[in-house]
Amino acid sequence: MIKVSIGQDSHRFDFENKKKKLVLGGIPIEGTPLLGNSDADVVLHSLTNAISGITGVNILGEIADKMCLQDGITDSSIFLLEALKYLNGTISHVSFSLECSVPKLSPFIPQMKKRIAQLLGIHETSVGITATTGEGLTDFGLGQGIQCFCVLTVSF
Repeated sequence: MIKVSIGQDSHRFDFENKKKKLVLGGIPIEGTPLLGNSDADVVLHSLTNAISGITGVNILGEIADKMCLQDGITDSSIFLLEALKYLNGTISHVSFSLECSVPKLSPFIPQMKKRIAQLLGIHETSVGITATTGEGLTDFGLGQGIQCFCVLTVSF
């Protein structure tokens, strides 16, 4: 059996925070950080949500809030690893579509693919990442934040 799930996440930029780093796909990237209790990694959050769509266990919410606010865990890769504990299938492929006007993501896509593949235990060729400005039609394309959609394919 094969199951397919979609995950989404978006965050506004935190223009006031000079200490926090922008993290996408588990990779620190030069640019304005995203607003959130955690590192606000929209790529790993969308993947975590896609996994939750298959397992039925919502990690981003009560579980991640406890990990973040009570235990001080802000690394989104830890939330992803928590979600993977409930997944009893084999990930065949994962694909991401990001929308933002800044930063330009093309130079970072190979690093993000490599890190995501490592986290999931799959080959880099099973990770797809695209990025668009959306022609400036949304807040993301206008430079207010970043949005990410994830499609996950799992075989059982």
